[in-house]
Amino acid sequence: MRSNSAFLAALLWSGTAAAQAPLSAIDWLDEMGTAAVTTPDAPDTADRITQPDVTVTPLGAPRADSVGLLPGATTGLPRTLWEASNTATLTRYLERLPEHPLPAMQSLYYTLLLAEADAPPDSTGAAPFLRARLAALRRFGAVEPALALVERAGGSRPALFDSWLDLALLDGREDRACAALAATPYLSNDPRSRIYCLARAGDWQTAALILHGAEASGAITEPDATLLALHLEPELIEEIAPPVPPTEMTPLRFRLYESIGSPLGTHGLPRAYAMADLRGTAGWKAEIVAAERLAQTGALAATRLFGLYTARKPAASGGVWGRAAAVQALDRALAPDAGAEALAKALPAVWEGARELGLETVMSEIFAERLLAAAALPDPLAARAAEMVLLSPLYERADEIAPSSTRDRFLAGIAAGTPDNSDASTRMQSAIAAGFSATAAAPEHQQLIAEGRLGEAILAAAALIDDGAERVAPSAVEAALATLRAAGLEDTARRAALQIVLLGPDR
Repeated sequence: MRSNSAFLAALLWSGTAAAQAPLSAIDWLDEMGTAAVTTPDAPDTADRITQPDVTVTPLGAPRADSVGLLPGATTGLPRTLWEASNTATLTRYLERLPEHPLPAMQSLYYTLLLAEADAPPDSTGAAPFLRARLAALRRFGAVEPALALVERAGGSRPALFDSWLDLALLDGREDRACAALAATPYLSNDPRSRIYCLARAGDWQTAALILHGAEASGAITEPDATLLALHLEPELIEEIAPPVPPTEMTPLRFRLYESIGSPLGTHGLPRAYAMADLRGTAGWKAEIVAAERLAQTGALAATRLFGLYTARKPAASGGVWGRAAAVQALDRALAPDAGAEALAKALPAVWEGARELGLETVMSEIFAERLLAAAALPDPLAARAAEMVLLSPLYERADEIAPSSTRDRFLAGIAAGTPDNSDASTRMQSAIAAGFSATAAAPEHQQLIAEGRLGEAILAAAALIDDGAERVAPSAVEAALATLRAAGLEDTARRAALQIVLLGPDR
């Protein structure tokens, strides 16, 4: 007995597809931020391709591995960042990046992943270093910059095409990649991709022929065969139930479920899938949850999250609604005509919600400037406000909220880059002071720098403290801070030290 998908494929093969109109494409996406990075001269990934002629020009192998969105003038890093390191070593570092880095380290990772720099000397035609960077960005949920990166490198080459299409599907803007595949079938060995893209190009009959042949040969199995068949013949969706979602999700499967009217929830899927809930097709609650997930790794701008929190009145209390209500209350409490009583109630509620999700630096970025502008605050509001300023990009202005304790003086010293060990009250704080007093990189990183392996040395230093100081040794923090400062990453070192004290075991 033939499977449902074989039956559908046979119907399409017989010519019914010729009369079918393509499913409506999703041609819009909410404007999103991308991890506090800039992309000067990056290609406009929102451009639409309506004809199969593709103008993306693939770069040579070394150039593909060198491509970036952030020039040296922005990052402050030299083009020689990777020139003496081997790709396998760098890839191992990138594969081990933690799911929830310290926010300062997260920003540093984005800088490294998106930097323009010469390729490692063993770069090959497969562009392995670029693909490792794309995979790391995708794990963080930073789909937009990853898509811009692969498009700048030239995704229309076999080594990069599958990554390009996956990212484009996650972003909801696959027209350009599909046009490339329709015009040049050898770009991918996956018949599922070709079937999907041919259908998007309007060539339904060829797509059906390929599906029929691939299923007969075993090249396509369930659930993909049924998903593709229902995608090609939407009129039969009412007759055949969609397949049970598989354990392993892919961007194409995810979009196929969406196209047949059975969209999947993103909560249990990898972070990159949360992008789908920000395309205007999900409810407000789902949008907020997705935005929170992406903001945790800096893959969504703090201002975008704030905009969602304040978009409308919460429908209930507790959970997501409680966090939205707290942010709205603090927004009102920071108005010029609001009283101190409203602020005293709203600020702790926002902080509690932020701590629950690891969004302390995000909330601090949103409200720091307005907290600095607020009227004189009573203790302990002043202490909390000062900590939020210290966790924001405005950390150097925290002294405007006068410190009053030894711990406050130590934090102010970090913000200035000169923490005094006499103000340190824990082993970790003493290690931080020692890291800032060092005049050279840590011994374990000095050789790497001397050999021209600066990027590797930075990754090695970041790996010492990248998980928020919950289990890191003070000696590791001292070494990491010394190396980061020696590499010219002073701002990163200061913000990391502040976050260790305020968000780690010393809090």
